[in-house]
Amino acid sequence: MRSSGQARAPVRTAPAWTTILSAAACCIGAAIAVADGIAPGEWKLTESIMMNGNATTGQQRTRCLSPEQASDPAATFTPEYGTTNSCKRVEFESNATSLFWHMQCSGQMEMDVVGNFAFDTPKHYSAKIVSRGTMGGRVVVNSQVAIEGEHVGECK
Repeated sequence: MRSSGQARAPVRTAPAWTTILSAAACCIGAAIAVADGIAPGEWKLTESIMMNGNATTGQQRTRCLSPEQASDPAATFTPEYGTTNSCKRVEFESNATSLFWHMQCSGQMEMDVVGNFAFDTPKHYSAKIVSRGTMGGRVVVNSQVAIEGEHVGECK
């Protein structure tokens, strides 16, 4: 061991309880991170639609989400923009528990569509999609779709 001839400052260690708390906080954070997102598999979707002020009969359907789709809810639940349509994204926010997008479409009919998704557990989400379409300055479409998604198991 070499010595530089200079005195060393004493090494200070943190009390044991701070190390334990740090480790616990790390594990809790990891458990919360695992709970975020949605599970792959079969989903039962219950949709309630209000079209131009008139409620329609609720609809149920199923949707199978692959592990790839479930791992990226923003891509899975956001419409494509600017591919074969004249729509553009004007707002977008996404995190582990929510997704918000706003798109506008131009052409013969002008459309304004907003989607708001809440992924409250890996096996449940709720969403609301509001659409408003105008032609010649007159509202021709004014709809709200409420969606409840419930994970029901493996894809069939």
